[in-house]
Amino acid sequence: MIRLEHLNLVVRDIPETLGFYRAAFPHWWVRGGGESDWYGKVRNWVHFGDDYQYLTFNDDGEGENRDLRGHRLGLAHFAFVTADIDGVARRLAAAGFGIDKEGVEDPYRRNLYFIDPNGYEVEFVQYLSDVPTERNRY
Repeated sequence: MIRLEHLNLVVRDIPETLGFYRAAFPHWWVRGGGESDWYGKVRNWVHFGDDYQYLTFNDDGEGENRDLRGHRLGLAHFAFVTADIDGVARRLAAAGFGIDKEGVEDPYRRNLYFIDPNGYEVEFVQYLSDVPTERNRY
């Protein structure tokens, strides 16, 4: 079995970034952190997650993230499955983050897209069926 353990994201500001992800994942915590040198530049880093998966945030980001409406190479978005998409949306709205766009209407899933403080598009999806052929319709 292979599963995704973590994503390593370069960000501008760790506390600002944590504001978004703490709202989305209230059950996660800062697992650890420190300072390191990345090719001659000192940066702070934290691991934010639970005992099994996490996000790494490194605060040496410069410039802007790729234009999500464009066609440049790079990360388009990443997604998380939730059992309560309305709860995620409420928590993010309370933290000052509105829905960027909604997914297409589907009887077997709902999905919402948000933009984090660094310009990363983050999708949250709630499946309304446990049947794979219904969940994975294209």
